[in-house]
Amino acid sequence: MFPFRDHNPSGRTPYVTYALIAVNIAVFLSYWHLFADPRALNDFYFQYALIPAAITTGQGFEGLFTSMFLHGGLMHLGGNMLFLWIFGDNMEDEMGHMGFLAFYLMSGLLAGLSHVVFAPGSAVPTVGASGAIAGVMGGYLLLFPRAKVDILLIIVIFFRVFTLPAWIMLAIWFGMQAFGGLTTNPDTGGVAYWAHAGGFIAGIALTFPLFMRLGGPHFWHKNDFKPPHPEAQYDPSRIPTIRRRK
Repeated sequence: MFPFRDHNPSGRTPYVTYALIAVNIAVFLSYWHLFADPRALNDFYFQYALIPAAITTGQGFEGLFTSMFLHGGLMHLGGNMLFLWIFGDNMEDEMGHMGFLAFYLMSGLLAGLSHVVFAPGSAVPTVGASGAIAGVMGGYLLLFPRAKVDILLIIVIFFRVFTLPAWIMLAIWFGMQAFGGLTTNPDTGGVAYWAHAGGFIAGIALTFPLFMRLGGPHFWHKNDFKPPHPEAQYDPSRIPTIRRRK
């Protein structure tokens, strides 16, 4: 299940969102050549990634920041940048450019610390912007719970595009992270589920003061839980439904 756009247009050009996407891509390309040399890539990650075991011994704190701009492959990078592109512009619109940048970085730092708390002895390097972007998603849920999000559902050879309220899509995503965190050992590597969940909760908490300044629950009810501007309209999807032959 892949979200690929929302119906929530931004009122200003999201320069910071675009810049974050560009920086993440540029950083990835700067060490792309290391993927041909696993040993060199591993050394690179140990130098710049987040390593919980180092943090718990009072070292490697810079990894909380640098790890936010590293990725483990093209799919990892592409998925994160897609989510940032979908949800980042509206958060930047509400917070302002510099406010959004501070919010993004703080969400990423808190997500990294969440991973350290749940995997304090892990020596596995952790990379990715997922924690910071989870914060963006958490803030989006608080401000725009009924914004429409278009989802591409793929089940084997069955394809279908459909639209969900943001709160359903984001609740499903958060539930998957919590389930993954509860059913896997964070010390062994893989997906940093608790970083995602921690970033999401941090995003809600960091957005709450803005939510209250906008009117709190009145902001929701004034717009029926939807964005405070007309929704973007898209042509119905032309992606066909493909079923198995009997």
